[in-house]
Amino acid sequence: MEESNNYGHQHPLLLMLNQDQLIHNQSGVTDCSRCGENVSAPCFCCAEHCGFYLHKEPLTNYTHFSPDCGFNLHEKCAELPFKLNHGCHRKHPLVLQFNSQRLSCKICRVKRRSTESGFFYGCSPCKIVVHIECASQSPLQVIKSTNHEHPFSLFNGHQHPLLLMLNQEQLIDSQSGVTDCSRCGEKVSAPCFYCAEHCGFYLHKVCAEAPLELNHPFHLNHPLLLMQKSPHLSGAYFCSFCHEFGDKSVYHCSSCELDFHIKCALFTFNIAENNLKELEHVALHDPLISTENGDKKLKDVSKCFGCWEPLAMYTHFSPDCGFNLHEKCAELPFKLNHVYHRKHPLVLQFNSKRLSCKICQVPRRRGFVYGCSPCKFVVHIECASQSSLQVIKNTNHEHPFTLFLRQVPFTCDACGTEGNHVSYTCGTCNIIIHKNCISLSRIIRSKWHDHPLIHTYFHHIEDFRVLDCLICHDEVNTEHGSYYCSKCDVIFHVKCAMKDKDSYEIVENEDEIPHESSISVIERNDAGEATKIKHFKHMHNLMSGPFVGGYENSCNGCMLPISDPFYYCSECVFFLHKACAELTKMKNVWHHHCQEPLSLISDKAFECQECWHISNAFAYECCGCEENKCLRCVIALTPGARTCLKHVHPLYFYRDYDGQCNACGDTTRGYGAFCCKDCNFVLDLGCFSLPITARHKCDEHLLSLTDNDDNSYSESHHCDICEESRDANRWFYHCTTCDTSAHVGCVLGSYPFLKLGSIYEETNHPHPLIIVKKKYYYLDCNKCGKPCEDVALECSKLECKYIVHWDCAAPYFLRQWWKWGM
Repeated sequence: MEESNNYGHQHPLLLMLNQDQLIHNQSGVTDCSRCGENVSAPCFCCAEHCGFYLHKEPLTNYTHFSPDCGFNLHEKCAELPFKLNHGCHRKHPLVLQFNSQRLSCKICRVKRRSTESGFFYGCSPCKIVVHIECASQSPLQVIKSTNHEHPFSLFNGHQHPLLLMLNQEQLIDSQSGVTDCSRCGEKVSAPCFYCAEHCGFYLHKVCAEAPLELNHPFHLNHPLLLMQKSPHLSGAYFCSFCHEFGDKSVYHCSSCELDFHIKCALFTFNIAENNLKELEHVALHDPLISTENGDKKLKDVSKCFGCWEPLAMYTHFSPDCGFNLHEKCAELPFKLNHVYHRKHPLVLQFNSKRLSCKICQVPRRRGFVYGCSPCKFVVHIECASQSSLQVIKNTNHEHPFTLFLRQVPFTCDACGTEGNHVSYTCGTCNIIIHKNCISLSRIIRSKWHDHPLIHTYFHHIEDFRVLDCLICHDEVNTEHGSYYCSKCDVIFHVKCAMKDKDSYEIVENEDEIPHESSISVIERNDAGEATKIKHFKHMHNLMSGPFVGGYENSCNGCMLPISDPFYYCSECVFFLHKACAELTKMKNVWHHHCQEPLSLISDKAFECQECWHISNAFAYECCGCEENKCLRCVIALTPGARTCLKHVHPLYFYRDYDGQCNACGDTTRGYGAFCCKDCNFVLDLGCFSLPITARHKCDEHLLSLTDNDDNSYSESHHCDICEESRDANRWFYHCTTCDTSAHVGCVLGSYPFLKLGSIYEETNHPHPLIIVKKKYYYLDCNKCGKPCEDVALECSKLECKYIVHWDCAAPYFLRQWWKWGM
């Protein structure tokens, strides 16, 4: 008799090799102390004769031990693992334990009697147990029956037996329509299993036989566990290999948060094992086929699943399973020694960390990479195969670029950013750049500027000025690449100009015609300045100011008070700031999401999508989404430094700034603000565009916008219009002559940017209506009966006597829904 380890028993065990030894040691019928069944030789028994027996399998089928102590044990039971990951319960591992609560087996549904002893695999928190023999069953168990000519298969997770369909004809006969695999969700094809009870359950043979745990060569750190649903809350996921959506069974790695379709996991596993039997009978396609197609999904299909390069570039396979693969990618070596990373070999793997390629610096979401996990180093398949003598020619530079395959820190002469990966050099010009920067467009048209921008590798500044980027407002190092406009002397970082693909377009022709001007010049003075113009939005010619009494009016373009320089009409009351008049008919606006330019409109009531004010002055309108931007916002948000009469330093607009406005005290709430780079001065867009002067019936003089109250008596800090208290630290309107002070909102009212006296025809009234604002003798509104104290619509026919509040007649989207913050 051979002595064995104790398998969890306190005494040594003896191996009983024959039944005579077992009978000699037994004092009666004995059971296996682990599974509870009668023991028979071979089995283990306790050397101290305490009655402990262990065996491996059912006694008639398996080798077992039968020691004299009465503790009989199958050999397989003696070698059971303490923990087990099982497909019937993927949430937690199952632990070998006593079934103290007498629960039913989750697989066979049988509850073992209280007189039966033995072990179970169980999960105590979930109150789940599985018999040892059930846990060891294959997910796909084949059972032969005398009542049916073909064997049945039992699949864990389905209540009915399954039949195997070996050819497509059998499958078509059993189907009532197009059916999908219940595990992977794709259309089924033979060979496959279908439910013998015709309940609509189908399984690909490959999916049915998929292992519950997959040790994938491309993901060596952790095993992939097959789960019925992704552990995410919705149960849906995006495959980490093909990046397509999935909501069926998934191979999951909880440590790396990776999810794979069953077919993606098994197909890539076969690539790693060089076991591509499904490609043996697939014909190779010549790379001359066309992949030009406008459909995005077809474009993805026409790419290799290995390197994710266009399929038509090389000889390739296109099997029915949908995994298109270059012939060269099907034969990739698992390990690779590369000159760029000599420390360790590179291993073919999934790019689970989404790292950028160290050669081309481009991240890739799909396909394989060669990588070194300890060093967090990856290179694309095609980059790893590049020759160290590679030369790239490009039309944007007169000389070719040569690959410099050395990991040396450098600053790219094309974009001005740092790099510590592979670079390309031009020996003639002595420049070094990123691979991606070789294809930088020489000329682009950007939403951020009205003129084309030209790329330069270095920029000469004769007067030693510091040039700031018009987008981020940080200094541009002119010793490296940038985009520059020679007409306006403005400059952009390359990364800022190219950050949003929808914000620029490539200019092929340098002589491309710019957007058409809104004016035509009729007369000029000796200095070449336009003194008489024709604007396409006005019927009369316009003259350049000054004009007596002109400063009492507002600009018909932006509705702000007139200031020099400006144009006026000598035949009617029409004024335009020079900046408003010279805006183009079409304009690219950087803060608008549509790519097409916006067109200049007028005499149409709208809500500005930037400042939310209602106006009927000039605006830029998008023909696609029909959004409108008022001229105040378009001019204010034009990139570059802005001046404010209440601050000595230039202000720059920061789109994502979140802070407190110095004028109104409100937070910008992430809508952006004008900030000073030299101090903590901040203005939101609404306060930046406030009229510097305004009129109100409370005072006969013009009221000026004031940023601080010098009056030291706190009781005098009140509004002379509403007679409420006023915050002395907030901006307000003030008359120094009369010492009148008032809230901004009380002076401007709800609709300060509607042109009084203009025609409004979008109502149900039969006559045209005029926009008015009564100062005295308020008439009652014909709809609500209340006095028309603010902006109203009055019938142009005097005999009609019709008047209504703007809020009573205008549609809801043209009503002011917010109040001034001051």
